[in-house]
Parts: sequence; C-alpha cells; structure tokens
Amino acid sequence: MSKNLYVSATEERSGKSAVVLGVMQMLMRELHNVAIFRPIINDPGEGRQDHDITLMLDYFKLSIPYRDTYAYTLKEARELINSGQHAVVLENILKKYMALEEEYDFVLCEGTDFKGKDPAFEFDLNADIAANIGSPMLVVTSGREKTAEEVVNITQTTLDTLGEKGVDFLACVVNRAPEGMTDEVIGTIKCKISEDPMPVYVIPENEALANPTIADVKRWLDADVLYGHSGLQSLVDNYVVAAMQIGNFLEYIKPGSLIITPGDRSDIILASLASRLSSSYPDIAGVLLTGGLEVSRSVHKLIEGWTGVPVPVLSVKGHTFHNVQELNRLYGRIEADDHQRIATALGGFSQHVDVQQLRDRVVEQRSPRVTPKMFEYSLFDKASRDKQRIVLPEGTVERILRAADILLRRGVAEIILLGREEEIRQNASKYGVDISGAQIIDPSESELLDSFAEEYLELRKHKGMIAEMAWDRMADTTYFGTMMVHKGFADGMVSGSVTTTAQTIRPAFEFVKTKPTSSIVSSVFLMCLKDSVLVYGDCAVNPNPNAQQLAEIAISAAETARIFGVDPKVAMLSYSTGASGKGEDVERVTEATRIAKELIKERGLDFPIEGPLQYDAAVDPAVAKVKMPDSDVAGQATVFIFPDLNTGNNTYKAVQRAANAVAIGPILQGLNKPVNDLSRGCTVPDIVNTVAITAIQAQAEKK
Repeated sequence: MSKNLYVSATEERSGKSAVVLGVMQMLMRELHNVAIFRPIINDPGEGRQDHDITLMLDYFKLSIPYRDTYAYTLKEARELINSGQHAVVLENILKKYMALEEEYDFVLCEGTDFKGKDPAFEFDLNADIAANIGSPMLVVTSGREKTAEEVVNITQTTLDTLGEKGVDFLACVVNRAPEGMTDEVIGTIKCKISEDPMPVYVIPENEALANPTIADVKRWLDADVLYGHSGLQSLVDNYVVAAMQIGNFLEYIKPGSLIITPGDRSDIILASLASRLSSSYPDIAGVLLTGGLEVSRSVHKLIEGWTGVPVPVLSVKGHTFHNVQELNRLYGRIEADDHQRIATALGGFSQHVDVQQLRDRVVEQRSPRVTPKMFEYSLFDKASRDKQRIVLPEGTVERILRAADILLRRGVAEIILLGREEEIRQNASKYGVDISGAQIIDPSESELLDSFAEEYLELRKHKGMIAEMAWDRMADTTYFGTMMVHKGFADGMVSGSVTTTAQTIRPAFEFVKTKPTSSIVSSVFLMCLKDSVLVYGDCAVNPNPNAQQLAEIAISAAETARIFGVDPKVAMLSYSTGASGKGEDVERVTEATRIAKELIKERGLDFPIEGPLQYDAAVDPAVAKVKMPDSDVAGQATVFIFPDLNTGNNTYKAVQRAANAVAIGPILQGLNKPVNDLSRGCTVPDIVNTVAITAIQAQAEKK
C-alpha cells in the first residue's frame, strides 16, 4: 500500500487547498492516522503559521506538532540551493518526512504555493521532492481565465515535464475550470510516460470559493468590526466606491457588493444598511469605512438601536484609493472556522471527482479502526450517493438554515424547508446563508393542505377528530412535514431544535405508525469513540420496556447498526452476567434475550445476541474470558441494549463526556418511514449529521 501522496499545483491561486481538503477527507474515511506535511512553505510572517497546515490541523483535529509539518520556508530553501546545498535540502526534507511516515498510517504532502518570483524554481523543486520521497503526485492545474485549448496545452506540457523528471502520477485535477470544457479536457490530456490510464478530473470555478468573505477583508486590511458581527461570512462579489449622492449611488450596487466609502459619509452608510432591508435592491455584502473616521454620534446611536444590524460594517485606516488597491490583491481563502466554504469545497470535490476511483488508486487496504471523523465522512458519502428528500419543519430557525446551507453545499440531501417563505428568505439573508437549492413550502398556503387535512381527518376520525381541528393541525409545520413523509412527498423528516420530543414524534405515532414487525418505537445513539463506533439503545424514548419490548428494541438496534456499517453483536445489559445474579430485573433481561433469539430465527436474521451481560464483560475480552468464555458477543459487543431509560440515558451521557465521544442521535427506529428528533440544545453539526442519518435510513427503507 502506498503510504504517501504529493499534491502539487502548477501556478498560484489554483485552488490547491480545496483539493487537499477533499483528499484529506477521502483518506480519513479509510485510515486512522493521517499526517499533513508541507516540505516547503511560504514565510507566513512573524508569529504566524502556514495557512494550509493550520487549516488541516484545525479542521481535521490532527494532533501533530506544527514544527513537524514542514521542513523549510521557500526563502530558506532557495538560499541553501543557491549556495550549492541542494542535496542537503532534499536530505533534511526526507528526514522530516520519514519521521512522520514511521508514526502515521499515511502522509499527505502538499507542494508550494507558487507565490515566489520564480515559478520554474518551485516547479522543479516540487518534482525533485516528490521523486526523492517516492511519492506519487496528484497534479492540480488551473483553468482560471483560460480557454480549453490553453488548459490542455499547459497541463499536457506539465505532465510531460514531470514524467521526464521521474515523477509517478496518480491523477490530474483541472481546477477552477470554466463551464463546458469538461469532456474536451478529459478526452485530450494523457500521461505519455505510463501505459496506465491516468484519471483526469475537472472541477468548475465556484465563486463561493474564489471570492473573499467579509472576514477575509477584515483580516487582509486589519479592519475593526463596528456592527454586524454575525455577517462576517458573507461573500464579496464586487467593490463599489461610493462617492456619489445617494440617488445615484444606489443604482450601482449589485448582489454581494462591498460598499467602500469614507467614515464621515453618514448618508451612504444609512442608505447601504437600508438597502439590505429593501426587497427592491440586491443584498450587499458589507460596508467598509475608510480614513479611520468615526461614525457621527447621532448615526451611531441610530444604528445601535437598530435591532439586528443587517450587514457588517468595518472601519479601516488609510485613504480610500489605498484600500481599494489592497483589496484588488485579495482573494478567497478557506479558514478552519468557515463551515460554509469548507462545505462548498468538500461538496465540489465529491461531486466532480470520482472519489471511489481515486481512493482505490491511493489506498489498497483499510484500517479496521473507525474514528469519529471517518464515520462522519462515511455518512456524508453514503447519503450523497442516492440523495433523499428530507423535510425540515423548523425552516425559520437560524441553526436549521445554517445546516441546510452546509447540506446543500455538500450535496448530502435534497432539502425542503417549511415556514413562511418571506420569513425564511429574510432570515437566510440576515444570517448570510445560501438556501437557493432548497424547496420552501408554507403549509398554510400550500395546495397540499386540503388533501393532507382530509387524509388526517380520515385517519383520526376514530379518535374523535373533527374537520376544523384537522385543518389546524395540518397548518402546523411538524404535522405537515410528517404528512409529507407519510404521503411520499418527502423521504424523511428531522425536527426538534426548538420543539419538544413529544411535539416531533407525536404526529409520527398518529399516522406514520410502526412497522409490521415492530410494536414499539425506540431509539439508538451512535457512539463514536476514539477508534470505534458503538450502538446504544434505548436511551431516549421508552422509560421501562418489558421483556417483549426489550427484545424488539434489540432487533431494531441491530438492523440500524447494519444500515450504518456496524457489524451487530448485541449485548443485553444487566447488573449480572449469565446466571451470576438474581432478581426481577435480571430475569426480565434473560427473558428478553430468549424472545429476541426466537424472533431472530423466525425472521431469518443473522447476528449474535447474548444476555444478561455486564458492561465490562460485554466490551473487555479479558473480563469476558473469565465470566463468559464461550460467548460470540462477550468482549466484542458492538450493540448495547440497556434495561431501562434511566440506565441508558445516563450511560450514554457519561461515556460522551468521560471518553470525549461523539454521540449521534437519538435515531428513531421502528417507524414505517424515518422521522428523527433533535435536542433543543443541538448544534449545526448535530443537525447536519442527523439529516445524513435520516437520508441513509430512507435509502434503506426503499431497499
């Protein structure tokens, strides 16, 4: 198995960091320990660290000392090479690389940024380094501002030259390509050195990656944020220098404009902020005040009293012309905390690169260990292969909108947002998120409302339901979303970020109903530990299940485990292992195990189950060898069924905190169609993961 890969660009601003992000994500799906190594970095400045290394360390939570991730700055390497010490440079780079190779399963190497004054020097240096550390190369060429013919000629010359230098190719990525050149590029570029066909992938230009954000402007100009801190991730598409009167100035603003004006132009400041609240004008990205001039006291008082300033306002020293010149040198960079841009980069990579093909060329064997990041990426990968329609009833909530933005960028699912369309779009604009790919439905205005209410009335008339109440219920977004799932207009639903569990799952109990093979709805958590994924159930729904219910929970949990790639070995937990203890609770678990084994046989299922088991006997091979040496489950359990909600809920939270585990869930099981509940304290990543899980459940239901 190859233990390294060298990603090298051929020019500046090729979008190499976005490609490296995608490759790292791919690697971490398969491997436990992956290192990032940049042999040569640009001098980041005193007290600063290399941007791409920091991005990889922070986003992927890599525990590598920063000093171990690079060998030289470009200036240091150039001085040594110019003084005749080229061999010393390569030797020290190899020494640093070998230290990482000994400690990690795989080393992803990233080449130089081509920001120096001699691109030919950097080109040769990258080729020498890749050849000397024995690493195949993934070549990233840029299609930015080029014709198809120019891209083909430049890329072909690059590959031919690298081949002559003894570099082995893995693949080529033509990044930032204009639309419509994909087939032509792929059909023309060839690797003339090797007979092995070399994959060529084309990733089109994406303004969401190329354009800077307001946060980038802040960092680049060392500006202060006066107002609108929540809008710093807004993308800047163009610059408008405002020197005209308001009536003329407003005609020049476009979507994504950064308005640049001196800090004493109160009229421009107020007009810019007001334009963001008007549906007659496009949404600007922000306002940059030059000259270091303070906003007048009265205008400041007016803005401070404005609930939720709709757009960020920055202040910077220096005159307007100087700052415009500086901004013309600025381009978008991906930061570790910029979840929107990272989602866009990873989504674009997954969409336009044959990840399975590339993975097979890089990694020939898989590690049996599974980290939380590996599992998370596997969820996204599996969900995106067959996109499902997931409805989110809480369409106006900030966390839901931010999650929808990420889900759409990464291509995880088709998203349906419920709520008043005007409010949803206003909130999306306010929070700086892009939901243009989502379907928005206002239940009270939907043409589906009448048929849904009639259906609900028919389904619940035996419970005394009347027409007026049925229409009121269906105007509720949770009931409407659940009916969409029931009627096949959506494949699954996720709710609960601002509503209770009862409000989320009650409609599902009323008319989605349980599967024919299940009499109970239960839940599991996917517990992502340091190097494995375990399944815990039931930790959220049933307070005191009886033996029959415990048995059904166990079978449902095993089936859920299989859906998410966990080989089920089910432990029925108790305070006793085998026949070592007595008591009503132990007997209930013993009976549940017996019933479960009968159901497994009746339904033609195939997985081991054991109980009663204590937790230590279920997970520790040494303890299992003493307490239950002949068991197929003891010491190697992957699915844990707790005897009651009190035990399960406390245990999952204890493990989550004490072991620093990622707890994904609760995942509801036993329903005819997937409906999942969120915690009211959920984060945006929690919502994203839950939607991916719901999509995978929907895929499984269809199969």
